[in-house]
Amino acid sequence: MNYTIRIKRQENPQASPCWQEFSFEGSADTSIASVLNELNHRSPLCEKSGTVVSPIAWECGCMIRKCGACAMRINGLPRLACSVFLRDCKGSVVTLEPLSKFPLVKDLVVDRSVIFEALKRTKLWLEGDAFQTSYTHSQRYRSAKCLLCGCCLEVCPNFDPNSEFAGAVLPVNAYRILNEEQDIAHQTELANAYRQLYFEGCGKSLACQDICPAGIPVEELMSRFNAAAVWKR
Repeated sequence: MNYTIRIKRQENPQASPCWQEFSFEGSADTSIASVLNELNHRSPLCEKSGTVVSPIAWECGCMIRKCGACAMRINGLPRLACSVFLRDCKGSVVTLEPLSKFPLVKDLVVDRSVIFEALKRTKLWLEGDAFQTSYTHSQRYRSAKCLLCGCCLEVCPNFDPNSEFAGAVLPVNAYRILNEEQDIAHQTELANAYRQLYFEGCGKSLACQDICPAGIPVEELMSRFNAAAVWKR
């Protein structure tokens, strides 16, 4: 089947964005990541109009939904390019754009360092030896599946990269640390940071849970964190 791959491109943050369209002939079982790889292997890479253009900038790592690097907007929704296939796109036109809530680097590449800075501000690390109990094994495992891809923040109506609100990545990752930390002072510090950087700003839309490519039960982990934080105070 013949597809039109429509990509929003921008050389750098100061440049004006533009749309470029490319033809792709292939199976509906082809992933978006494979489509981008195939386009960039063309020499030269030409638009449908025949104009020669530079290779498309995008990020990838594992190609098996483990790293989150290939997050982008696919037909308007934040998804992972490695786990979305042409058959999922409903039609012959596939539109690719960078995530809109992070600073643009180039084309489909954005700077998601705000995610990691928020986790550092929350001090998501262990100050003491880890304590683990079988009671929380399942929940801690699901917490560890977070890819830090940014899809949840892209759809969150409360997230703004210039605000303190850290979004769903905070309770998902903080749950695991809170349940392993034995240092009482750090437990309290973590609970207070959670309250300031997440709890007070969350509108509970749960769009984050619906879009999560790892299928993490954000609402359950958030509720369990709330209960654990109260118990540990």
